Amino acid sequence: MKQDKLSDKLNTLITTWENEVIEFKEAKNKFDTDKIGCYFSALSNEANLRNLDEAWLVFGVHDSSRQVVGTNYRLEPGNLQSLHQQIASNTEPRLHFKDIHVLQHDQGRVVMMHIPAAPRGIPVAWKGHYYSRAGESLVSLHLDKQDEIRSQTMAIDWSAQLVPNATFEDLDGDAVQKAREDFARKHANRIPEDEVMNWPLATFLDRARVTQNGQVTRTALLLLGKDMASFKLSPHPAQLTWRLEGEESAYEHFSLPFLLTSTALYDNIRNIQVRILPENQLVAVEVSKYDQRIVMEALHNCIAHQDYTRNARIVVTEFSDRLVFENEGFFYEGKPDDYITGSRTPRRYRNPFLANAMVELNMIDTLGRGIRSIHVEQAKRFFPMPDYRLEEAAVNLTIYGRVIDSAYSRLLIQKTDLPLDEVLALDRVQKKLSISNDMVKRLRRNKLIEGRKPNFYVSANIAATTSQKADYDYIQARVQDDEFYAKFITDYLEKFDNASRTELDNLLIGKMSEVLDQDQKKSKIANLLTKLRKRGVIENTGSRKAPEWALIEKKQNKN
Repeated sequence: MKQDKLSDKLNTLITTWENEVIEFKEAKNKFDTDKIGCYFSALSNEANLRNLDEAWLVFGVHDSSRQVVGTNYRLEPGNLQSLHQQIASNTEPRLHFKDIHVLQHDQGRVVMMHIPAAPRGIPVAWKGHYYSRAGESLVSLHLDKQDEIRSQTMAIDWSAQLVPNATFEDLDGDAVQKAREDFARKHANRIPEDEVMNWPLATFLDRARVTQNGQVTRTALLLLGKDMASFKLSPHPAQLTWRLEGEESAYEHFSLPFLLTSTALYDNIRNIQVRILPENQLVAVEVSKYDQRIVMEALHNCIAHQDYTRNARIVVTEFSDRLVFENEGFFYEGKPDDYITGSRTPRRYRNPFLANAMVELNMIDTLGRGIRSIHVEQAKRFFPMPDYRLEEAAVNLTIYGRVIDSAYSRLLIQKTDLPLDEVLALDRVQKKLSISNDMVKRLRRNKLIEGRKPNFYVSANIAATTSQKADYDYIQARVQDDEFYAKFITDYLEKFDNASRTELDNLLIGKMSEVLDQDQKKSKIANLLTKLRKRGVIENTGSRKAPEWALIEKKQNKN
C-alpha cells in the first residue's frame, strides 16, 4: 500500500478508534510477541462478532492521546515480516496478518498490522486460549461470545419458530385491529382497505408474515400477543422497560403486544418545548425535546434487532437531557457509521422473520435507512447527532434532548443546506472528538470551525440572516408538541360539533412544521386522533371508512 494511502488509513483508524477492533500501542522499541498473539486473537474475534472483515493493531501511536509518537519495533524488514509465521504457528485455526505495513509519518515510523476477522463459526485462539476486548482491556472470550460465533453456521431464526400450544386466542384484539390498519396503510396503493379489513384472520396474519400457515410464531406473540400469553415465550421476559433517572426516579415495564406497548412507553417520556434563539434574531426556534418518529424508529429497531436468545429486556432510560436505548446482542451487520450515508443495505438480519413482519406492519424498513433518518431528523431539529456505543454484548443508542453547543445549533438553523457529512463532523467537534484532516480543511475553508488541532470549536461568527423571509423560515421550522395540535382539534369540535377526517387534515396540515412531508403530517394527525380517542376525549360517530369525530363530553351534555 502506498504511503499516501497508508496515511489516509491511519487517519481513519484514529478518527474511529472508539470501537473494539482497533488497538494502538506506543511500542517504542520492543513489544512482547506473545502479547501480540493475544491481541491478534481478541481483535480477530471482535471483528467477526461485528460482521467486519478486518481489525488493526498499530504501533507508534499513543494509546490514549492517539498522537503519532513513532516506534523502533523490528526496524529490519525481514525481522518484521517474520511475525507472520510466528503468529500463524500459534493460532487455531492457523491464521496470520493480512499484511504488515510501515508508514513513514512526519511524526515518526508507524507499524500497521492488518488482522483478518475470525472465520464464520470458528473463534480464533492464541496458544489454546480465546481472547476478546472489553473497552480498552484484553480479556478472555466469554462463553456467550464463543457460542455466538459457533452458532453462525446454524442459521436458526429465533423469531420464526412456532410456539407450542399457542392459538389465535393468545392474540390481542386491539393489536390485531391496529395491525390491519397499518398493513392497509402501507399497501394502500395496491390493496383496497376494505379487502384487508375483510380478510379472515388467518389470511391476514399470514399475509402480514406474522404467522406461518396459520400457526402462531414467536413473532406473532411479540407483536400481537396478549400480556397473559407472555409466559409462552419463557424464559424470554418479553418486556420493554422505561426508566427515569435524575432528580426524580421511576420505572415501568411494558409487556406484550409490542405493537401497542412501544407507543405506551413513548407516552411515558416527558416531552417539553426547547427554545433556541438564533444569532441576532428576536424570533426563537421552538422544537420538541424528542421527536416521536425518531424515538419510535429507535425503539422499533431495538425490537427488531434484539438477541432474544439472551433472555433480556429492552431498556429505555430517560435522563434530563437524553434518552438511552439498550438492546442485547452485537450490531449484526457492519457498524452504525455504514448506514448514516444511506448507501448501504444490510444483507442479513438477526431476526429476519420478525424484521419482515415489522416491515409489513409499517414499523420499520429493511433498507438500512432507519439510522440515516434518525440522524437527518435530529439535524433538522438542530440537535446533536445520536451516539452509538457498541458494548461487549449490547448496543446502546443515545438520542439527545438538549443543545450541547449553542454555536452548533445556531449554525444548523442558519445553514439548512449543509451536507450530512459536514453536520456529523461539526457534531464531533462540539463533542471534542477528532475529525479527519481532509474534513478539517473543508470546514475551515467554509469557515465553519475555528481553533487549532486538536482544540477545534464550531465557529460562532456565522453571518446571521436578518431578512423577514429568514424569520418566516424559522417560524415554519418550529416543531410543536402533540398538545399544541390536540388543542386545535378540540377547539374546532367545540365550535362545530363534529368534523370529518378531511376537515381535520385541512385544519392542521398547514400549521405543521415544514420539515414534515404530506404523508408524515397525515400520519401525525392519525396518531393524535387515536390518542384523544383512547383518552376518552373524542369518539368516531361515523364509520371506519368515513369517520366523523365529536367531543364525548359535549355530546353527553347535549343528551
